[in-house]
Amino acid sequence: MRQSSGGSRRSPPCRCRPKRQKRSFEALAAPLYRRNGRTGSGWTLVALDQAPRWSTSHIRKFETIQDIFGVIKGSEEPDRYVILGNHRDAWTYGAVDPNSGTASLLDIVRRLGIMLQSGWRPRRSIILCSWDAEEFGMIGSTEWVEENLADLHSKAVAYLNVDCAVQGVGFFAGSTPQLDKLLVDVTRQVKDPDVTGKMVHDTWSEMNGGISIERLARTDSDFAPFLHHAGIPSVDLYYGNEFPGYHTALDSYSWMEKHGDPLFLRHLAITEIWGLLALHLADDPVLPFDYQVYAKQLQEHTNALSALMSNSQAVNLMNGFINDLSGAAMEVLKEGKKLQQLDLYDENARMRRRLLNDRLLLAERSFLQAEGLQGRGWFKHLLYSPPEDYESKLSFFPGIADAISRSGNLSAEEREASIQHEVWKVSRAIQRAASVLRGEFSRQNDPSNFSSLVTP
Repeated sequence: MRQSSGGSRRSPPCRCRPKRQKRSFEALAAPLYRRNGRTGSGWTLVALDQAPRWSTSHIRKFETIQDIFGVIKGSEEPDRYVILGNHRDAWTYGAVDPNSGTASLLDIVRRLGIMLQSGWRPRRSIILCSWDAEEFGMIGSTEWVEENLADLHSKAVAYLNVDCAVQGVGFFAGSTPQLDKLLVDVTRQVKDPDVTGKMVHDTWSEMNGGISIERLARTDSDFAPFLHHAGIPSVDLYYGNEFPGYHTALDSYSWMEKHGDPLFLRHLAITEIWGLLALHLADDPVLPFDYQVYAKQLQEHTNALSALMSNSQAVNLMNGFINDLSGAAMEVLKEGKKLQQLDLYDENARMRRRLLNDRLLLAERSFLQAEGLQGRGWFKHLLYSPPEDYESKLSFFPGIADAISRSGNLSAEEREASIQHEVWKVSRAIQRAASVLRGEFSRQNDPSNFSSLVTP
């Protein structure tokens, strides 16, 4: 669905009523008119006193869509799910969007099948998804997430998305921060498709002057319901930042063969990165999540927020909770290293790993708000849902961004209270995440502690 990493966002899918509409509309008074006695050939523009009229007819109706799933049941934790997804529908020929991703998904299925035949089974279950009706607003993935929300909340480890696998040169990725380290490590294991003797990690870093990982506040692909609505750690992968033939008849196999990926080596690289991510998440005894990276990213977000505010006191309390999250992340990292040294088949060690893994996968859910963002209840993620104002200077903390953009006509006191309330929500969410990582109940803090917050 992406034209560029900064492309437009979409709202959750709407449900259209079955309705046949017929209407007429007037055009500008400059129609094409064939004149007698003309010189030269072709059509000539002449002005008429009355504009012509056209009739258009639109049909709105319900259609059945079909999501397709393949499931490999885990041997030790069959009730924990690593989910890979790509959509199947296209506007035109769809060689880039989505069939480059579909080809990669099918190759992963082929490789997993070979591994299964050799006797391998994943520790956790792997679910392979082919979504329908993505181009109409991520309907296939959104409906499935909404229908299975309770199961996904308690059992989903991560969602790994590939939409347009290859649309040009250069590797790009987005993820939730706890998956950054795993993503970077995997790219060190995959050969670069364009530069001999280098790995994807090398060229990725050189292209951006350092590793650059996008945060997934967009709504233009199927990770949106998993992250923004269900709070599931997510990844999005692709080659090429822009594709001029996006959603046109130029999105063809001929373009891919001549320009996009003549040797199909970029397809191979995406397949290997995607597959290795899935194998680590499905097979590592301790989930490879690093919440210290998350805490560091949140600190960068609060620094950026502070720069937009007239007084940085507004984020001081949030900084304290981020420090607490960092401490909890360090504790679980040490715990995980100890558990990795124990016998894999020891029943006590297995139970301890299970308890730690549950805390790691549930911590992301702490950033959800049950009632959703104000006025946009479907979006529940307080850190990485899209802001209401797409021109907002904040691409994170959407509730705070919305409060700032809506406060133009408020009094100074009302503006301060509105923003303060949203900062309080984010701070409490960060506190909840730290408590979940420690396996504790969240500590209740006096809301008056937030009274020092000031207006941006």
